[in-house]
Amino acid sequence: MTLFSVLDRSPVRRGAGSAQALRDTVAFAAGVERLGYHRFWVSEHHGVPGVAGSAPTVLAAAVAGATSRIRVGTGGVMLPNHRPLVVAEQFGVLEALHPGRIDMGLGRSVGFTGGVRSALGHGKEAADDFGAQVRELLGFFTGEHAYPGVHAYPAEGLRVPPFLLATGSGADLAAELGLPLVIAPVRGERALAEAVTRYRDGFRPSAWAREPYVVVSTAIAVADSAAAARRLLVSEAWATVYSRSHGVFPPLDPPDEILAAPMSDRERRRLAETLDGQISGTPAEVGDRLGALTGAAGADEVLVTTAAYDQSARLDSLARLADLHAIV
Repeated sequence: MTLFSVLDRSPVRRGAGSAQALRDTVAFAAGVERLGYHRFWVSEHHGVPGVAGSAPTVLAAAVAGATSRIRVGTGGVMLPNHRPLVVAEQFGVLEALHPGRIDMGLGRSVGFTGGVRSALGHGKEAADDFGAQVRELLGFFTGEHAYPGVHAYPAEGLRVPPFLLATGSGADLAAELGLPLVIAPVRGERALAEAVTRYRDGFRPSAWAREPYVVVSTAIAVADSAAAARRLLVSEAWATVYSRSHGVFPPLDPPDEILAAPMSDRERRRLAETLDGQISGTPAEVGDRLGALTGAAGADEVLVTTAAYDQSARLDSLARLADLHAIV
């Protein structure tokens, strides 16, 4: 059976501000737990006006404290921005406080702009050592690292499940290290299937995972009509399109205002392409597309990444998706 989980980036909505976005994330997590989802993950972004989630382990602690059953983690901590020892200690604290509920999703992205990278103290080249950084981080949990006399308390001896977010060669690294893989169909389902096949064929069993495990992440919206479901995705899709041409991911605007505003032909085309690459529709339509996607990827789990201006509509969409679990 395919599991379903949720990633929330703490999107900022126009007029609400970052503090409200973070409070919304914690409240949203409680609602997602009530719907029966398997995991709730938060993300790491720095210097982005439209995303409040800049400290994922801190936010994960708040989410775990506001929930009782759902697994809580990061999608992900961008390891090149941090020292592996500190990351291990942070997840050790989370696992000690919420045993058996914490996940450690790891990514290789660095700051989006030169100014952010300078402020973080890590340039683009930091991502080149991602494999070594992951190995060092995992070593602090097992006690097998290159620092004599150093103990990553309280992480040492604990087993927080690690997940690798695939970008570029990330699927190959996940296979080499024997870690679960999180991957998005950003280049289409064919490229996704090829990457997953490489991952499964090259997977080496490890102390962290004995078998390959694939999580496919994508935005999904379910509503009474295809038009209503697609509209739910417009706010984030437009923010993505805007960021490509302006270099800034803005707070989310109401979808009706976005669709009524003037756009260049290029922007309108990009918006349509972005929406077409996501999954939306009636329950039957979404069920068909999800079945095709999970089948192509052999997915063990689906991570829903939907952001929307209307928080209640987003939760309603997830409730409708939850009703599909038995048939997808």
